[in-house]
Amino acid sequence: MGRGRAKAKQAKVARALKYDTGSTDLSALQAELAGARGSQTSGSAVDDDLEGDYSAWIEDDEDDEEEAEEA
Repeated sequence: MGRGRAKAKQAKVARALKYDTGSTDLSALQAELAGARGSQTSGSAVDDDLEGDYSAWIEDDEDDEEEAEEA
């Protein structure tokens, strides 16, 4: 017995969700989308920083291989 009140409340909430248009903050949306594009361009700058001179590391690896062959 008491299900009527719960069902009515669920129907009220469902109606509010279905028909409530809400207020969309378009300026906040625009700022968020602009920030997403900005992070993609800054990501490529980070990739450029990671591409460094690895010649010292390569030489170390070659030395290690030569030592392994001598042993």
